[in-house]
Amino acid sequence: MLMVLVTLLWSTAGVVTRHLDAARSFEVTFWRSLFNAVALSIALRAMTGPGLWRGLLRGGWALWASGLCWTVMYTNFMVAITLTTVATVLVTMSIAPLLTALFARAFLHHRLPARTWTAIAVAGVGIAAMFGRQAMAGGGSMTGALVALGVPIAGAANWTLLQHLHQRHARDPAVAEPQMLPAVLIGAVLSALATLPLAWPLSASAHDLSLLALLGVLQLALPCLLVVKLTKVLPAPEISLLGLLEVVFGVLLTWLGAGEAPQPATLAGGALVLGALLANEGWALRRRVAQPT
Repeated sequence: MLMVLVTLLWSTAGVVTRHLDAARSFEVTFWRSLFNAVALSIALRAMTGPGLWRGLLRGGWALWASGLCWTVMYTNFMVAITLTTVATVLVTMSIAPLLTALFARAFLHHRLPARTWTAIAVAGVGIAAMFGRQAMAGGGSMTGALVALGVPIAGAANWTLLQHLHQRHARDPAVAEPQMLPAVLIGAVLSALATLPLAWPLSASAHDLSLLALLGVLQLALPCLLVVKLTKVLPAPEISLLGLLEVVFGVLLTWLGAGEAPQPATLAGGALVLGALLANEGWALRRRVAQPT
């Protein structure tokens, strides 16, 4: 139930953004990242104690590499939403699990079963069909789709890095496993710093700031902290499957709350992507359940 709540909170970004008065593009990203950074600073300080800031400085390359991935994910997501439809952004982001599988194959030498290769191929067809429609439409729609593509790429790189660190620690317990939760805070701070010059002069109204604060705290900081906790009690396949609800919730909320109906090409491409993901993860979960203990 908590994971469903996480996806519901994540999915509110699109509908809330559509009700902004004056803030646009990079300014939207700046304010959301700033409020997210403030909320995370308070929460992580309470969770980790006074060593938080020293840990950031001594975290090593892995912590900062993960922070850069979070920066791309935060920044590209909000910029893309201001350039194209919410449905296009969410469907593009939903290929992250399959990209992660490819990255794990390339960099960690994981063997991929035939079902995963099939899912990657089917999802690729769905994304190609959607992007082809965006290209024919021209304008900012295609630009937004390409910007959104940076989110699953950065996400796949991040999850692959985290998996590498965990496996290295498992092979040799003498190698300390770095605490990677502060990377979420690094990403928020770097995203705010990177977008501030591009957002200047700031034009957000008080109404906009209240909505962007809501996004920074409730749509981003809270669910990010919750999902880190949930990884300790829910298997990764279940988290992956439940995470797909963000696409469904996001499209429905934007449709009902802002009148933004998804295009037929987006629905068709999204059906292929989500179908491939569900089939792949569902089959894997079924095989694990069927295995004797």
